[in-house]
Amino acid sequence: MDYTLIATSTFGLESVVAKELKNLGYDDLKLENGKVTFPGDEMDIVTCNLWLRTADRVLIKMSEFKAESFEELFQGTLAVDWGNMMPQNAFMHVTGKSIKSKLHSVPDCQSIVKKAVIESMKKKYNREKFSEDGVEYKIEVAILKDIVTLTIDTSGEGLHKRGYRKNSGGAPMKETLAAALVLLSKWEPSRVLADPMCGSGTIAIEAAMIGKNIAPGLNRSFVSEKWDIIPHDLWEDLRKHARNSINNKEFKILASDIDGWVIKTARDNAKKAGVQEQITFQKISVQNFSSKKKYGFIISNPPYGERLGDMKEVEKLYKDMGSVFSKLENWSYFIITAHDGFEKQFGKKSDKNRKLYNGKLKCYYYQYFGEKPKYN
Repeated sequence: MDYTLIATSTFGLESVVAKELKNLGYDDLKLENGKVTFPGDEMDIVTCNLWLRTADRVLIKMSEFKAESFEELFQGTLAVDWGNMMPQNAFMHVTGKSIKSKLHSVPDCQSIVKKAVIESMKKKYNREKFSEDGVEYKIEVAILKDIVTLTIDTSGEGLHKRGYRKNSGGAPMKETLAAALVLLSKWEPSRVLADPMCGSGTIAIEAAMIGKNIAPGLNRSFVSEKWDIIPHDLWEDLRKHARNSINNKEFKILASDIDGWVIKTARDNAKKAGVQEQITFQKISVQNFSSKKKYGFIISNPPYGERLGDMKEVEKLYKDMGSVFSKLENWSYFIITAHDGFEKQFGKKSDKNRKLYNGKLKCYYYQYFGEKPKYN
């Protein structure tokens, strides 16, 4: 069956998700704020859930229409053949959001959509009541400037939940953002990569998974695995293909931190992700970081100093980073921070920066490009 699929993303990562989709073989892509829309079938639902590193979820778009009244919302929802997607015992869970729209009461919108979905199901199954004791189908009603988009979520838990991170230290970065930082840096496994403030190891682990071509969704489950519309064999076949796609490249990633407890956590996480062989963990401060390698990459997410008392400490850290990294003559470094004065403290203007969001925090990804190795 053909669907309109939506890969949702954090603001600022839409083009990264689109590039991932292109690399997976998709070309009819439409980019909007926080999402990339494209056509696909059951196989594409499975593929995208297993392989997308930087998307938040994969949704099926059921309908889009204008609604300025509850009646229009009801009729627009009723017009969708929900029974074509959902079995009669489906657990129908409706979520919602509304931005700059006349229908701004989200609970009311959710309630009306649920009523309309049930009415549609009544027509399909010719019955009055539904037990809703089956598999979950999460329906979202999203209204933006009076345009309603109805979707069903195929992922379940967000795609950042890879299954390897049990403990994540103080201020964890989502795995999807960490993967995006690595992809944006254009790091190649032929070059050494270091994160000298690695915390629970997310950037290093995501880089290692990219280097080994490990599908990010390989070791987790998805809500649509239980759906009748997607054959179970399809999940099995595409998981097997993903396992066979893991390569034997040898490369080294250095992950260090001043905190011994988070290093232990990072090591445990790397083991769960199956990349412990690729990452060397070390307990050292960023001030003592050094390397004899002529060319390399640093990708890091240092503290931002959101609490006032931390500000001076963080600014001193940025100065120290500037002094340590400047000794790594041909290296490229990529730093994400919400601190506005980063470049000033670091002592060098970035070659390029990009606005990204780490959770709700607006950050900038400062990119400093070193020389490329002569053999490249």
